[in-house]
Parts: sequence; C-alpha cells; structure tokens
Amino acid sequence: MKLATCLLAIASLASAASPVITISGNAFWNSDTEERFYIRGIDYQPLQNGSTIDNLADAETCERDIEYFKELGINTIRVYSIDNSQDHNHCMKLLDEAGIYLLLDVNTAEASISRSEPKCSYNADYLQAIFSTVDEFANYTNVLGFFAGNEVINDQENTTAAATYVKAVVRDLKRYMRARDYRAVPVGYSAADVSSNVYETAAYFNCGDDEDARIDMFGVNDYSWCGSSSFTTSGYSQKVKNYAGYSVPIFFSEYGCNTVGDSRAFSEVGTIYSERMSSVFSGGLVYEYSEEANHYGLVEIDENGNVTTLADFDHLRDMLNSTSNPEGDGGYTANGTISECPEVEDGVWEADTSLPEMPSAASVYFSSGAGEPQGTGSNTQWGCYNDDDDDDDDESSSNSSSSSSSSSSSSSSDSDSETSSAAQTASSSASSSSSSGIAGVVRAPVFYKAAVGLDALFASSIVGIFGLVVLLV
Repeated sequence: MKLATCLLAIASLASAASPVITISGNAFWNSDTEERFYIRGIDYQPLQNGSTIDNLADAETCERDIEYFKELGINTIRVYSIDNSQDHNHCMKLLDEAGIYLLLDVNTAEASISRSEPKCSYNADYLQAIFSTVDEFANYTNVLGFFAGNEVINDQENTTAAATYVKAVVRDLKRYMRARDYRAVPVGYSAADVSSNVYETAAYFNCGDDEDARIDMFGVNDYSWCGSSSFTTSGYSQKVKNYAGYSVPIFFSEYGCNTVGDSRAFSEVGTIYSERMSSVFSGGLVYEYSEEANHYGLVEIDENGNVTTLADFDHLRDMLNSTSNPEGDGGYTANGTISECPEVEDGVWEADTSLPEMPSAASVYFSSGAGEPQGTGSNTQWGCYNDDDDDDDDESSSNSSSSSSSSSSSSSSDSDSETSSAAQTASSSASSSSSSGIAGVVRAPVFYKAAVGLDALFASSIVGIFGLVVLLV
C-alpha cells in the first residue's frame, strides 16, 4: 500500500509540480521565476470535537477548505500536526494545483521535545517519529519548510535550556534528509514573541560553526499589532531594527491580535508587505483558519462540516487582495552575518553551545530509513533509554530544565493570556505523566523494530537491592 502511494505521489508530482521555494540571503525565492517569495498565509489546524485531527489526510475536508484558501488569495498554510501513517497525496496535489505551499511542524503532542524534560524526550523513538514525517513530505515540491519546534522556549522559568535539544533536532533533520538523498527542505523554528528571550532565541538558533545545527528560517508568533495600530506603536519598527542583518529569512509564523473590537481589520497587512518591512521580514501567516475556543477564526465549521465565513475572513481577503508585494528584491540582505551565541546566564539564558549527540540507536535510520511510520498513537516523551552513548551524552548535553510546563502556543503580546488552542493541542512541547519505570531499559528503538520486523529477544536480570527485573530487548 505504501509503495503504491509513493508511486502515485511521484506521478502526480511529475504532472503538477510547484516551483521549489529556495533561500538566498535573508529571503525566499521562486526557483522558476527567480522572483522574491513572500509568505501570504494562514495557520490551519481545524479541531474536531476539541481534538487535533489530520486535515491533510481527509480528502473531503481538504477539497472543501482549499476553495476558501483560493478565495483568500493565500500562497501558504502552516499545519501544526499530522499523522505520518496516513496518505497525504490527494491533499498535497490539490494544494499544489492551487499554488499553495506547506509549512509543516514535524512534531505532535505525543512526539516532541518537552520543556520540562528535554533530555528525556530527545530519544531514538522521537527521531523515528519526526524522520517518518520527513519521509512522508520531503518529496513534495510545495513543502516550503519544516519547523523543528514551536514555542518550546517561552516565558516560563528555565525553558531556555530546552533550546539545546531543539537545536540538535534541527541538525538531525538536516543530516537525515542529506543521508536519505532528499531535497534540502528548509528547517526552522517558530518562536514565542517573549521580550525576555526572543532575540536570544533568534541568535542561538543562528549561531555556531555547525551549519547543520543552524536554522534556515525563523518564525515569530507575534500579536503586537492590535486594532488600528501603526508601524511604530505596534513595535514593528523596532523589530525591523533588532533583526536587521539576520542571515536567514524571518516571518510572522502567527499574527493577528484579536483583543480590540468584535473583528479584526488586519490593517497590519499593508505594513507587513511594504518596503518598511521587506528588508527583514518575508511576510507571515494569520492565526487561524477555523474558529476555536479562543476566537481567532476566519471561518466557523459546524458539527456537520459546513463552513461559514466570518467578518475576519472578508477583512483579510480584502486586505490581501489590495496589497501588492514590494517591487524587486525588497531590499533583502544578500550576505547577512551569523549571529553570536548568547552568553549562558542562570535564569536568563541557560542553553550552551554544546549539543547532545544524536542517540546511537537512531543511526540506523540514516542508512535504512525511518521504517514504518507509527502515526500519533505512541508517546515518545519519556523514553529515557540508557544506551551505550548515555555517558557521552551526559557530558555533551546541557542540563535539562526542571520546571513544569504546559503544552501552550502563546504569544508575548496583548493577547498573551489567550493561547492558541490548535497549537496547544498540536504543536508545542507537551508535558506528560511520570516516566517512572522507563529509566534503565536497554533496547533498540521500539518503532524501528516494529517497522523492520525484528524478533524481540527477552532476558531478565536482577538489578539493585530491590531485585528489580529489567527487560533487555
């Protein structure tokens, strides 16, 4: 079944392949026309009965919603979570035919870097999960990029230490794509606009000698323009100054404050796609397509799947249709400088430049592939496996953060208290139940073994004064 799906995907790509969007300097470019590409998009993760579903695997939903994407005039959607065991070819083909690109978060609520236990959540099973997502999407030319994390670092105490592990994920994703001979799909990070650390976050993911560990693009979830604000009042002008010279594309991975009035006028659109911003920013994505509990929706979807457009939809459509991109190259920077790594300081920035080594059990994926995708059914966040590299990992990795955290996708702005429900469920690092009983197990990655059909070998030994039985797989 998977082979047939892959062959169908290849056939469809040959008949309707969007130009690959490339990166040069701090801008995106259409590889066919060589024109600058600006993201004019929306965040897309309709929930079903409050739960995350894979809308890109649902043909009927995809066919329905793409018609509204076309009416809006967008060229990009961001999706926070998918089920990598499902077939996405039909929807990706429809998006391709509509000229719409995909920015995809590779994580799920079950498989992501945990803010509170980043070391524990960075394991071979987790890498199998995200590599399987890469396997599913890397060959589509209308995949604009992958996000390695979303708001893992936020305004909670001690979350900056988790950045070390997210940066390792950036590195691992790039190396996996190269090893599997995929196109080098850009890998980025989507940051909370938290005044205490967003610029340190931007610098950290763009610093260091290892090009694989540096991001290719940086998204900011920003809700600072509220109501009839302005370039100066919103803080946009200061952001342009602060990010000037940044060496990779920056864009708003979420925007659209909803704290003023009954609907959003989206007056910021005219500024985002102006020469005042284009030297630094490459557009953005409005949060969000569907109306959920926090009232950011452009449309409302009833229990029968019927769509009703809201006032926000009309306002955004009109603003996008009346706003042109800047002429020429928009004043982009061709040769920006790699950032200096932020200094480590307790309570301020706790991620150092020494990244954890990739778990040794994951090395097989580079030569043999990630194996059978496991979908969203298994939680990988508490896989503290003591493999042969654990001693080395302890020396090379940062101290894990000890603070507790929730799975939020909030923004440091006027809307800070109104977290985005889709990202709450789908994309941010989620805390989980206790990992008791997992430490001390020595085994190959469970998912890979299931995929390649290796027989499980069991043995037992008495460990410690309590005579605990340890399963050796």
